[in-house]
Amino acid sequence: MKSSKLALACFAAALILSGGYSRAQTINLDQAIQMSLSADPRIKEREYLVEAARGLLTEVKGNQGWRVNANAFIGLAPAVDGGFYQGGASTGTNPRTDADDWNGLSDWTHLEFALIKPLYTFGKIDEYGKAAQGNIDIKRGEVQQTKAETVFDTKRAYFGYLTSRDIRLFLEDMQSRLGQSISRAEHALKEETGEVTQSDLYSLQTAKGLIGKYVHQARAVESISLDGLKVLTGVGLKAPLALADDKLNPVAFPNVDLADLQAKALSDRPEMQQLEAGLKARRALVAAKKAEIMPDIYAGVVGTFSYASQRDKLENPHVYDPFNGGGLTPVLGVKWDAVFDVASARVSQAQAELEALNQKRQFALAGIPFEVGEAYANARANFEAQKELADGAASARRWVIASLADFSAGLEKGDRLAEAVKSYVLAQTEYLRTVNDFNMNVAQLNKLTGEQK
Repeated sequence: MKSSKLALACFAAALILSGGYSRAQTINLDQAIQMSLSADPRIKEREYLVEAARGLLTEVKGNQGWRVNANAFIGLAPAVDGGFYQGGASTGTNPRTDADDWNGLSDWTHLEFALIKPLYTFGKIDEYGKAAQGNIDIKRGEVQQTKAETVFDTKRAYFGYLTSRDIRLFLEDMQSRLGQSISRAEHALKEETGEVTQSDLYSLQTAKGLIGKYVHQARAVESISLDGLKVLTGVGLKAPLALADDKLNPVAFPNVDLADLQAKALSDRPEMQQLEAGLKARRALVAAKKAEIMPDIYAGVVGTFSYASQRDKLENPHVYDPFNGGGLTPVLGVKWDAVFDVASARVSQAQAELEALNQKRQFALAGIPFEVGEAYANARANFEAQKELADGAASARRWVIASLADFSAGLEKGDRLAEAVKSYVLAQTEYLRTVNDFNMNVAQLNKLTGEQK
């Protein structure tokens, strides 16, 4: 008994020492992006739609192969004894006259079939194949779009968490410092030293209350951002997750000219690639609709077979019995099934859809460079703003430190300390928010130019 308890204790200790307890997984931004791209079901959904589009292309190409059209059934036919002539003769000039006599029923087995292969369709299959290929390219573009959205959402959650966490830690530190100053003020008022007035205490308490509000808001955003990151990366809401970055830092400003970014967006952005694929598909559809007016040339084999067991077979080749007999022959034929007015209307519809897509392309050619320019201007503004705010926050921090020292020495009023704290809080939180905005501006630029990093 003692030995089993000792073994159990050793096993438990080994689990603890080997990390058997749950530890938070620590990831950086690149790892978070890769995990999100692997886990996002929206991407998998789009990839399955690509496979469905490939199936449509296979279906179109399948129309070039052999096709069979067959019909078989078992039914009933009148029973007949004897041949076409009187007395059961197989030849002669005296046909039977008992056609109205009832001789009973016979089973009847019938089969007719055609094995056909198209030889020339005047471009129908080829053009529909091009349209189906264009549809595949469009669906691939949707996959890339979804991936870009996933990357952007991951960055927003990642940077949002760092921003709210840093703001919370900063505000909690300021809360602690104000709490110490409030304690000193309350002690000075109790001792009636004359160094602090009641209004000084109220000013400090007011500042602390305002900071408390923002602490709670920062905690909420921090929790929401981390949960969003858990969902995106696929680790699950209940799994522990930690970020490798110890603080929020601005990313590097794109070392590319605006004109180059705009050109890159017009060439690499999934939407532009989808537009080009859509135009090719629409042109192919117009050609296919025009080809619908033309016939199909085909070759193959057609045949028929009938058998009724209770009917004597006719031996005369000039007399056809639909219930007994059969035949098989190779054929070369032309099949034409066109309603000219309907076909013309379908061509007009396809042409109109092509022109509508052309207009959409013209708008994209003008709108995408503007969109990139707007994101670039915002990124530049926030890049410069965060540098200015960093200097301002550093000065505000020195102001707070000096005010705290002066207040402790009885050389500074409480309202002046509260003002310094409020200014520092405003400058520091605005700095962190602006860094987050700048990082997201760069993320938006990457998305608009077709980058997935």
